[in-house]
Amino acid sequence: MFLSVMGLGTLLSVSSIHWLGIWAGLEINLIGFLPMLVYQKSISESESAVKYFIVQALGSSFLILGSLMTFNMSFTWDVVSKMWLSGDLGLIVIMMGLYKISSFPFHYWLPGVMAGLPWSSCLLLATWQKLAPLFLVLCLLELNQSYLMGLVLCLVSVGSSLIGGLGGMNQTQIRALLAYSSIGHLGWMAFAAMHSEWVMKAYLGIYILISLSMFLSLWYSDSGLMKHINNLKSNSSLQLSIMLLLLSLGGLPPLLGFISKWLVVMSISISPWLSFVFLLILGSLMSLFYYLSLFFSMFLSGLKKNGMKMNYISNKGIIIINILNVFGGSLILISGLLNFL
Repeated sequence: MFLSVMGLGTLLSVSSIHWLGIWAGLEINLIGFLPMLVYQKSISESESAVKYFIVQALGSSFLILGSLMTFNMSFTWDVVSKMWLSGDLGLIVIMMGLYKISSFPFHYWLPGVMAGLPWSSCLLLATWQKLAPLFLVLCLLELNQSYLMGLVLCLVSVGSSLIGGLGGMNQTQIRALLAYSSIGHLGWMAFAAMHSEWVMKAYLGIYILISLSMFLSLWYSDSGLMKHINNLKSNSSLQLSIMLLLLSLGGLPPLLGFISKWLVVMSISISPWLSFVFLLILGSLMSLFYYLSLFFSMFLSGLKKNGMKMNYISNKGIIIINILNVFGGSLILISGLLNFL
């Protein structure tokens, strides 16, 4: 029932042509998601739910404030009104409301919230809750291409990527690490939305696919024992697969996560914001450095403890996940061949 309410709210926000309908859809989505945060009735879940509710309420306030500022100029609530979009200040306030999905500079709440949630709620928070705000930002960018809007979005994208890289290097909890990874990927999605709608959707789809595999693997492995990163230092095939998925999230070629970043870089070859790409890549490199260090530490400790007796074929589903990530290199070759032809 609560999943249906969440889906209804998201569909209402994406399909509405009035900002009041968009705001109502986001609130319905919030009403459906909050009970799912506290279904185990633990103290950590209740604390995370309260934090999430406060942040979402603040974001909704920004959304209403920005809508009123622009309505004062155009006297219409229509999203597609050109006169409505003429007020850049109100539009930026609306963007602040939509970026309550944890982008820079409103990222501070996500690691603390995800650290106290079960894996199922973390999965929904990292994937489904991003859909409506991202598509609404994409709609605004199609209707308003001002220099100020592009500059603000570039700063948000670069800040999210750098925060995602720096924040993950100081974490010992897997949930907080995935939260900072989500912040970094959100910066890439926002930057991709400025240049290509198709690239942003492709990036979002790949990120959801990898995150689904990641959170389901962590959920299956035992959510109570896999809280801290030190517990990953084992040689089981499931934990090695989790590390491979982390490398894919970091964008290590030729894994699947590299495809999305490669598409973004290829789509902005003639963009005036090309210089910001280097800062985005810098944030991804910091995340990848930490993932590689963790991977080699876990891999070598497993070899030292148990020799070469590693069982990599104990779970067929994990093999499928690994193959899916490794085939990212094949997708690069195929796309390159198609461009050549």
